Amino acid sequence: MKKWFIMLAIAGTVYACGSNSTPPASEEKKPASGDMVQNQKGLELIGASDCTTCHKISEKNIGPAYTDVAKKYDNTDANIDYLAKKIIEGGEGVWGAIPMTPHPDVSEADAKEMVKYIMTLKK
Repeated sequence: MKKWFIMLAIAGTVYACGSNSTPPASEEKKPASGDMVQNQKGLELIGASDCTTCHKISEKNIGPAYTDVAKKYDNTDANIDYLAKKIIEGGEGVWGAIPMTPHPDVSEADAKEMVKYIMTLKK
């Protein structure tokens, strides 16, 4: 019982000491909470599709990692349109010889939401 009390006291102290600290300058910048809420739909659309068969968030699979896509393209309306078109029509050659499967059943609006979510992963 004494050990549990000591562990609880230590955990409480650690929690209390860290609650008002500012993050170090080297900590990765995370998307603002408004961005995450706004792009939650894009994440849900990706999860409901077959995207994760070929793509992962931060490591290459068959296709590029979403973070690599976000690094390669600036978050502009033109690039969002271009990448949404790639989702719908497919393509090849940009990331290697393996072609991206077309997804003609995905609407342009949904494809844009997916891309907007991916763009929030830019570091």
